[in-house]
Parts: sequence; structure tokens; C-alpha cells
Amino acid sequence: QVQLVESGGGLVQAGDSLRLSCATSGRTNKIYVMAWFRQAPGTEREFVAAISRNGGSASYGDSVRGRFTISREKDTNTVWLQMNMLKVKDTAQYYCAADEYFISTRATEYGLWGQGTQVTVSS
Repeated sequence: QVQLVESGGGLVQAGDSLRLSCATSGRTNKIYVMAWFRQAPGTEREFVAAISRNGGSASYGDSVRGRFTISREKDTNTVWLQMNMLKVKDTAQYYCAADEYFISTRATEYGLWGQGTQVTVSS
């Protein structure tokens, strides 16, 4: 059974940088579209970024565009989210997600999810 495992969350100050990682565990020959979502308490899950299977295209949420960068290791399902100029409002649980085919900004389109990693940004 394929699972997604995130790492890299933590407590940082506003203006700092942080890098999240996600990889698949378990046997798979598939290369997935990989994405990051986040969810703060009392809010809906928000699209952060996604990257195509070959890494050739990426999409970003409006609130992170220009500050966050998604990338992936070639021909694998290892993906990173480089987060720069972090703001207090970036505080959330960050989830890695995967889909077999297309980039989507909708959480319902993704069939695989990790357990999440907490990012807390203090002022």
C-alpha cells in the first residue's frame, strides 16, 4: 500500500524559511502529480502548490505565489516545498497529496494523502 510521508515542519519566526519534504513509501511504479495543501484550525483545506509528473509545470495558490516553490526529484515521487518569507498566516498543518493524472487545486481530486506536518510561524 502506497503512503505519503511528510517531514520538515517546525516553529519559525516571521520572515524565516522552511523546507518541507514528502515521499511515497511502499511499492509503486507510478509517478504521481504531487501537491501541498494546508489547513489551519477552523478553516477549510487550502491549496498551496502542485507539480506535474515530469516536473515541467507547477501551480500555486494566490497566497503563496512568489514566496513558495515546489520541486521534485526527477522520476520519483519525492517532492519539496521551499517556503520563504514566512508569515504568521502561513501557520497551518501542511499535507502532501498525490494524484495519478492532473494538477488540480481541489483537495477532492487527490486520492492519496499524508498525515501532515505542522508549520508554526511566530511574530
